[in-house]
Amino acid sequence: MQKLSIHIASFVLLLLLSACAVLRPGTAPVSENPAVLTLVEQARVEATDNKLHSAVASIERAQRLEPRNPWLWQELARLHLTLGDHAQAESLAARSNTWAGSDRALRAANWRLIAAARAARGDSAGEQAAAARAAELER
Repeated sequence: MQKLSIHIASFVLLLLLSACAVLRPGTAPVSENPAVLTLVEQARVEATDNKLHSAVASIERAQRLEPRNPWLWQELARLHLTLGDHAQAESLAARSNTWAGSDRALRAANWRLIAAARAARGDSAGEQAAAARAAELER
């Protein structure tokens, strides 16, 4: 029972931290395309106003302009994690990794996001495996 409580507490902490990180203001630009930047800024405002479904729609519009942009896939994954759509968040973070190339920091962040999604679904073995992949990339 205590182990379950620890997993639940860990999940809640991860969820709260990821919610704080959704569409973080002040981060480096995710694109050089002005239309994409406008849509990302719009999504940031919507996320701040707790209009997460609108923020998802804004990021999806940005993705139509730059479908291979791994940062947009990650932002969408973070939003879905915050919305509680854990399977979709994991899938989107994995898709971000397919476009991340040699960006180890982005790939590690995606694996941490995947770990949080797996923890939320009660998959402790999957969570540990994803966390290990993130740690490996962070070395």
